[in-house]
Amino acid sequence: MKNPNKQANLAKMPGRSLEQEADLIRIEREAIADFYGSFDDLEGALGMLRLGDHVGWRVLVLIHNKRTIRKFEDILGIRIRDYFPAEGVGSKRSVGYTIALKLGNFWKAVSGALKIPDRREIAPKVDEGA
Repeated sequence: MKNPNKQANLAKMPGRSLEQEADLIRIEREAIADFYGSFDDLEGALGMLRLGDHVGWRVLVLIHNKRTIRKFEDILGIRIRDYFPAEGVGSKRSVGYTIALKLGNFWKAVSGALKIPDRREIAPKVDEGA
C-alpha cells in the first residue's frame, strides 16, 4: 500500500539521538538473546518497541490489552510508561486514540467500557484538527 502522505509523515517523525538509537538496539538485542517461546510474541514486542516513541504509550495501551502489554514489557525488560512519552507525534494518526480524545474519556476507551470502532487502525496522515 502506498501512502500519498508519506513525505509529510516522515517530516513529522521524531529524531533519535545516537544514545537513544543505541538504547533501542541494546534492548532489542537483549530481548532476542534472552527470548524463547513463540516468534509471534517476540515480533509483537519488538514492533511495540519500535513504534512506541512515534505513537506514545497511551496509543499502545489502547490497541493492546493489559496482559499483552505486560507480556511485551517482560520480553523487552522495560515499562512502557517509563520508557515512552504519553503521546508521540504520530499519536493523532491512531484512529482509536483520536476518537477516544473526542469522546473525552480515554481510560473508559482503554477498559472497553466505551466501544471504539477501528481502535487499532492507523490513518494515512496526522489530522491536525484532531
